[in-house]
Amino acid sequence: MAPKITITPATGTWVVRAGGAVLGESKNALELSEGEYPAVIYFPRGDIATAFLDDSTHKSHCPHKGDASYYSIVTKSKTIENAVWSYEAPKEAVAKIKGYLAFYTSEDVAVERV
Repeated sequence: MAPKITITPATGTWVVRAGGAVLGESKNALELSEGEYPAVIYFPRGDIATAFLDDSTHKSHCPHKGDASYYSIVTKSKTIENAVWSYEAPKEAVAKIKGYLAFYTSEDVAVERV
């Protein structure tokens, strides 16, 4: 059975930081909840400084969302490989996330509500 996926507006202002820099801030982020997984914040592409992102050859497939494209974050001190993903042609049930970017959080990348 497929996990239940819900997409709702993420309340408040959200920021993503990497390598000591703010990559983006948004009041228009979306929160995607999928089954038992932690919720993921998706940022509108226009709210992210995409100059810090490099295309990656890495791809993945989710049977519920579709094919994901990945990007690496380039900071002054290092490149954080495959830290960002996007569904450029998501399945109809999750079409709201088209054109949005999500970030893997780590010691190098933070996604926070401010």
